[in-house]
Amino acid sequence: MSSSHCLENPPNLNSGIHGVGTVLELGGLQSYVTGPSHSKLALILISDVFGYEAPNLRKLADKVSQAGFFVVVPDLLYGDYFDIHNPQFDRAAWLEAHGMDKGCEDTKPVIAALRSKGFTSIGAAGFCWGGVAAVKLASSSDDIQAAVILHPGAITDKEFNDVKVPIALLGAEIDTFFPLEKLKQAEELLSAKAELESFVKLYPGVTHGWTVRYNAEDEVAVKSAEEAHQDMLNWFIKYVK
Repeated sequence: MSSSHCLENPPNLNSGIHGVGTVLELGGLQSYVTGPSHSKLALILISDVFGYEAPNLRKLADKVSQAGFFVVVPDLLYGDYFDIHNPQFDRAAWLEAHGMDKGCEDTKPVIAALRSKGFTSIGAAGFCWGGVAAVKLASSSDDIQAAVILHPGAITDKEFNDVKVPIALLGAEIDTFFPLEKLKQAEELLSAKAELESFVKLYPGVTHGWTVRYNAEDEVAVKSAEEAHQDMLNWFIKYVK
């Protein structure tokens, strides 16, 4: 969380946009759910530090659900979102309370709940903070069948080495938190695992957070975000089945 790119263009949680899905409790967490509940295929979208109420994140959940997935966006921050507008906000205390390990562990009851409801194949996508949690889930083939990481957070080489399921890594050209050199290093680590299907892509001219914190009035930004959304969906269609 040392990069300002992580905090640029925060979502307006009072925009009045709530998505076409609904909020219910799943695995002990309040979760936004959307898509066909009769499907056997589920996706979990793990938010960045601004939480599961972000309008663009819910719009994305609605969009990918149209491909036949039941989509869950869990509130892994328990309503305690990163408050960039509050000068008294204690960032260090927030980060200590919302570790990525905890985010991963808190997602597992959601996965168990989905399994109990008959979902047989589950994918997870994570954004920045949520990307780290998703990578940790991907280190166990029992939890999910595929992962997509969009504008990665603080993922270590060991965590990439531990990945056991097909993984796609979508990175921004302008990203001081996860720069091009680190993206290339991650690509080398993943491609060295002959048994692992992986995909790494750099999106030119965009900054960290571009897939869910884009300016809806900027046509170029929207087009780049939509390209990443489609790449994410294509990966899940291929491996969550």
